[in-house]
Amino acid sequence: MLKLEKIKKVNGELSFKGDKSISHRAIFFSSMANGISIIKNLSDCEDVNSTIEAFKLLGAEFESTKEEMIVKGIGKENFKKPHKEIYCGNSGTTARLISGILANQKFESTLTGDSSLSSRPMRRIIEPLEMMGAKIYHNEFKLPLTFYPSSKLSAIKYELKIPSAQVKSAVLISGLFIDEITSVVEKTTTRDHTERMLNLSFELYEDKKVIQSSSKNYPVSQDYFIPGDISSAAFFIVLCLISENSRLIIKNVSINPTRIGFVEILKMMNANISIEEFGKSNNEPYGNIVIKSSQLKNVEISPEIIPNIIDEIPILSLAGVFAKGDFTIRNCKELRYKETDRISALCYNYKLLGLDVYEYEDGFTISGSIKNQFANFKSFDDHRIAMTFSICSLLLGNGGSIDNPECVRISNPNFFNQLKSIIEN
Repeated sequence: MLKLEKIKKVNGELSFKGDKSISHRAIFFSSMANGISIIKNLSDCEDVNSTIEAFKLLGAEFESTKEEMIVKGIGKENFKKPHKEIYCGNSGTTARLISGILANQKFESTLTGDSSLSSRPMRRIIEPLEMMGAKIYHNEFKLPLTFYPSSKLSAIKYELKIPSAQVKSAVLISGLFIDEITSVVEKTTTRDHTERMLNLSFELYEDKKVIQSSSKNYPVSQDYFIPGDISSAAFFIVLCLISENSRLIIKNVSINPTRIGFVEILKMMNANISIEEFGKSNNEPYGNIVIKSSQLKNVEISPEIIPNIIDEIPILSLAGVFAKGDFTIRNCKELRYKETDRISALCYNYKLLGLDVYEYEDGFTISGSIKNQFANFKSFDDHRIAMTFSICSLLLGNGGSIDNPECVRISNPNFFNQLKSIIEN
């Protein structure tokens, strides 16, 4: 149990290790390529380490220095049969995206994960891969997944049933092993790191986007610079906004349009946030964000933006608690299938503050004022819940505590050190 005390203000600058989503893909594409790739500012979180360990089992070689990761890729025809099960830890990105590779191999392989990942739904990637011809054994559409050799997979045109960058990526990555064009159709925009980094073509039809991949898009070795993780930055952005007389600069962070939806919502809530774009790396834009204390007011959150703020909803809800008016978010049932049921976890912890909390199947409403100025919060072993209520503790009159704070290592091992560097008590 970690106890945190109320702070006076926030001041300073922060830089973050590489964006987790982009880091995963940089490891994927450099491992798949034939030759040497160099990755700078790679995330050091546990999820990305799971991806590295998975590709080691498939034949990729890694050399880490203080400044960069050097990857000797496998090449399209040279994947090795792993000598043991591929353990994905807590990383849904690792498990779902690598399925697109394993489905195309001439050897048997099995994916496993920790208890949390093993409870998360995999039907969403199993079905399209089986449509392509993959042979997959599953545990009632959950891990472990075993991939059996199958005849060459076929290209498909697949319309996403749920807005999911992981499903989209799994199908597009599988398509990289096929000469014909595989297409993924999405009605609702989701994170587009896969198509940006592979420079995939797409077409627009009315309200739909059709992204295409084939063997012509198979990754080649190259250098990567990974912009800072915007999802990790979100917690510090909200802390600065709510704290009085505060100012924070976040440097060289990802400002991919599909990732800064929560910033746009905060601006609608009257947040004083400015963004300066510096450039692009591997088609990924990055820049600096300047944040100043603000008097926030709650606004209506449209359903269309939910897929692009799904990871930031926990900390966005905390901004809503300290904003004027009631905070309501709906159409986010996907939160129930994360590392924990995040809707239930958020509602549990907010009730500890004496707030009026109304839980729906697809969201929640928070109203009233904070009555309890101290609480022992539960992390539910979920990194984003732990970080959200660590931030909350810093804003309460008598502080607060959080159990299992170590789970923040899933996405940001440096979280508490970064907090210490910018807060004044």
